[in-house]
Amino acid sequence: MERHLSESIFKNYWKRKTINVFFHILLIFGTILATTPLFSVFGYVVSKGIPAIDFDFFTQLPKPIGETGGGMANALVGTCTLILLASIIGIPWGISVGTYLSEYQAKSKLTQVIRFSADMLASIPSIIIGLFIYALIVIHMKRFSALAGGIALGILIIPTVARTTEELLKMVPMHIREAGLALGLPRWKVILWIVLSGSKSAIITGIMLSIARVAGETAPLLFTAFGNHFWQSGLDQPIASLPVQIYTYAISPYEDWHRQAWAGAFVLVMLVFTMNLLIRLIGLRWGRKN
Repeated sequence: MERHLSESIFKNYWKRKTINVFFHILLIFGTILATTPLFSVFGYVVSKGIPAIDFDFFTQLPKPIGETGGGMANALVGTCTLILLASIIGIPWGISVGTYLSEYQAKSKLTQVIRFSADMLASIPSIIIGLFIYALIVIHMKRFSALAGGIALGILIIPTVARTTEELLKMVPMHIREAGLALGLPRWKVILWIVLSGSKSAIITGIMLSIARVAGETAPLLFTAFGNHFWQSGLDQPIASLPVQIYTYAISPYEDWHRQAWAGAFVLVMLVFTMNLLIRLIGLRWGRKN
């Protein structure tokens, strides 16, 4: 009896061990399969982009058609300008929407409609946003502009920031809000100085994630900011951007433009990679504090 029981336990142990090893190998294989495209694209862009990078790329304007050399200095500045405009427009709006969804009438029909609208906005292709801003602003201004491009990118930022803010504020314990209200603080001060302030590190993570997403958008900028081979002279004028410049150079028949397109792609990939790395570091620091 004891011998039979011992053999049964031994067999069950090795059965569990075998199943555990099998699924462990399966998970490793799945992880490798999922990350292979990422590292393949990243490695190929790095191998093509690094040899094409030079000092002129960061300091000079694009050369006329037929001439070699030049750079994308205006596109780099233009991308930073568009991201800044998009952040000014989208971040406050997104945080306000997320705060309303979390703190005011969280289960009312209005908040359900707003929440559904934010989810739908996040799933709409970015080119549709570009067409909307084109019809709303570009046609009436009768010109492409940096302002139109910033608004289009700002709209893309809103749903990500709103939903991130909502979910993070829901994680704040209710007794913290009640403690602030018990001290006689108005509700808006409790939300602003206690709830939002306590979640600022995590909210910044969501903001940077949304900025990293719009930094590489090309489609909406083709209908709004369009492009510019010179320095941008005002927010009501067309402006160069790195994604559009890469697209323009990539479809051209000139070898030197192809080289610069790979250099621009490398800079753009490194920009998004740096933002995502900062997101992870901020999230790790916030997690340790909590």
